Amino acid sequence: MSSPDAARNRAAWDAASDEYQERHREFIGQAEPRWGMWQLPESELQILGDVAGKDVLEYGCGAAQWSILLARAGARPVALDNSARQLEHAKRLMAEAGVEFPLVHASAGEAPLADDAFDVVFCDHGAMTFADPYATVPEVARVLRPGGLFAFSHSTPLSLLCFDVESDTMAEELKRDLFGLHRLEWPGDEPVEFNLPIGEWIDLFRANGFVVEDLLEVQPPPGATSTYRSAEETNWARRWPMEQIWKLRRQ
Repeated sequence: MSSPDAARNRAAWDAASDEYQERHREFIGQAEPRWGMWQLPESELQILGDVAGKDVLEYGCGAAQWSILLARAGARPVALDNSARQLEHAKRLMAEAGVEFPLVHASAGEAPLADDAFDVVFCDHGAMTFADPYATVPEVARVLRPGGLFAFSHSTPLSLLCFDVESDTMAEELKRDLFGLHRLEWPGDEPVEFNLPIGEWIDLFRANGFVVEDLLEVQPPPGATSTYRSAEETNWARRWPMEQIWKLRRQ
């Protein structure tokens, strides 16, 4: 049975999905895999590397734009999402692209997937943002094969400390405490988000058999634009990291 947060986030994303996909359609619908709020090319970052012939789980896939591109690159993707409406968009995009792979409608903390089933588990601001890491990290360790890659992008703890709810933008001073950072509930019908201090992330990874290979703190390149962030917020992110990408290996 889904947790209250999973149920809340499912309803939030079902309601927001159509507007989200329309607003970001061109930005995230490009012809090569790209990461995050400024769509940095995977070909440059080399987070996932060669996926041909690998079993890949997109963990919180939205409309599965990433999985579609990875299928074209020779991967065997499975795309999981908590929102039925997001998966309806995924079905449409898969049909348009002429690719087929399993779509799984489930909460990330309760994935109906076999043990040791995947060579790669990844998400781009997906399940690792919108589900409790104390549920998701053990779940990834369960479904990932020994030696497998776990990679995900999400907001930095610092960016969440500096987000000003009243002005709905980034501040240059801290707005909340770092200690105790875990579950963030925003006003209105926004999804609940999750994050941890860096030390707690590392402790959680180690407790579940992961070795950290890299932590990339993203800095938007000159001229970068985003449908997710304003020009002012992008300028903030050039001074302080707003987004990060973890790259881990299961022992």
